[in-house]
Amino acid sequence: MQDQKMFCYQCQETARCQGCTVQGVCGKTADVANMQDLLIYVTKGLSAVTTAVRKQGGEVTKDVNHLVTVNLFATITNANFDLDAIADRVETTEKVKAEWLAKVDDPSALPEAATVQIARDQFEAKAKTVGVLSTEDEDVRFLRELITYGLKGLSAYTKHANALLKDDEEVDAFIQHALAATLDDSLSVDDLVALTLETGKYGVQGMADLDAANTGAYGNPEITEVDLGVRTNPGILVSGHDLKDLEMLLEQTQGTGVDVYTHSEMLPAHYYPFFKKYDNFAGNYGNAWWQQKTEFESFNGPILMTTNCIVPPKDSYKGRMFTTGAAGYPGCAHIDADAEGHKDFSAIIEMAKSCPAPTEIETGKIVGGFAHEQVFALADKVVDAVKSGAIRKFVVMAGCDGRMKSRSYYKEFAEKLPKDTVILTAGCAKYKYNKLNLGDIGGIPRVLDAGQCNDSYSLALIALKLKEIFGLDDVNDLPIVFNIAWYEQKAVIVLLALLSLGVKNIHLGPTLPAFLSPNVTNVLVEQFGIGGITNVDDDLKTMIG
Repeated sequence: MQDQKMFCYQCQETARCQGCTVQGVCGKTADVANMQDLLIYVTKGLSAVTTAVRKQGGEVTKDVNHLVTVNLFATITNANFDLDAIADRVETTEKVKAEWLAKVDDPSALPEAATVQIARDQFEAKAKTVGVLSTEDEDVRFLRELITYGLKGLSAYTKHANALLKDDEEVDAFIQHALAATLDDSLSVDDLVALTLETGKYGVQGMADLDAANTGAYGNPEITEVDLGVRTNPGILVSGHDLKDLEMLLEQTQGTGVDVYTHSEMLPAHYYPFFKKYDNFAGNYGNAWWQQKTEFESFNGPILMTTNCIVPPKDSYKGRMFTTGAAGYPGCAHIDADAEGHKDFSAIIEMAKSCPAPTEIETGKIVGGFAHEQVFALADKVVDAVKSGAIRKFVVMAGCDGRMKSRSYYKEFAEKLPKDTVILTAGCAKYKYNKLNLGDIGGIPRVLDAGQCNDSYSLALIALKLKEIFGLDDVNDLPIVFNIAWYEQKAVIVLLALLSLGVKNIHLGPTLPAFLSPNVTNVLVEQFGIGGITNVDDDLKTMIG
């Protein structure tokens, strides 16, 4: 670290596929990256304390559980670029840690991160000593980071479920136990591999919790056509992932003459029956997160970033970009919730009224809403198509989109897939092919969009349901192949969840994670058949035949 301003390699676009050392490719500065390292460190320390309290038979309160999950969420790629906001979270965590440390019978058994108290004027110096490279053993370091990144993804899902008043103490306890375990120097590589797979197991549980929270609040997604054009009213553009924020905004914009549009990962909100009652819920504007600099500019109205996926804004629209929740960007107004979880969006609504209507950038419609219950309703039709040979294979192309030109691979792959294959997707990876005219098979669209990356659980349920229908003992005997694009830490927990379910031979691209050491990679290859991608034609032969 002496020759580096920072070190971060948690996302797919990290510099040279090795690590960002001067400034993040995402745009975060070195001081923000280091403060995020410190936030992770003190959150691990708090987690060691709460884990000890639980071992004594004590209970940990929801506010502490929520503090841990939001801390992790705030460090996900493209979530929070605000140095002061992150430092505030470090300070709050240190205060909470001190309060709970007093409840531990034997603090001497805890790691330094649990017992040290760091004053705010010490944050900068301490941050430079607790980052990724503070773990010297390469394999231990890589496994600790793999686990931590999976927990970041799991915390994102957990936070969304919490917003809809669904808590799971078992998942929260595991997140904190696993964070504490990454401080334990007595754990071997084998121990950490086992903890990695356990993280995937709880990833499944966390995604199930979020699915239950979403469908309980908003109904099961249904096949829906979504408009891509614009109306004549001024508008507010909602990006990120948080459906509760969208609900509150739609409620507050009723009768104001302001329309609400979704962007990127918020597109699947249109699939839920609940949101269809709002006549000012206009449609979807734009594409995946990385194109926001041009799309936010042409939208003309205010933008609400509910979670991660922020690209550092241009001055032309920075003044009309708002953040909320775990998201943050310096110079952009941040909207906090009150004690009851309510958010006042009146400032955004008033700004929208003074803005021109969005500039139209495309027209037409796209179809989505193929989450698990909707696909189950089509099960007979799908099974018949498979048995007749009309559908030869399902190709899971879930995950993330991104800036790298190499990601054009996924568009080409989709275009070249044989006409007797169906794509199962979730996440913003779909923007590489969801607007292509790929046709259908006997009325079944060849792109079945289950929703956000948060909805990847649907794809696992669909696979397990098909396994049951066809009477198979092993999910890997299904006519399903996995060609997944990853970018950030929610994709990591999806991968670990699939591995915990026994799914093998997953292809991951456009590059393998920089945080996988050769030895860890060999374990994943030998035990699970994890592989990268090469070129479209060769990969089609490998995956489809």
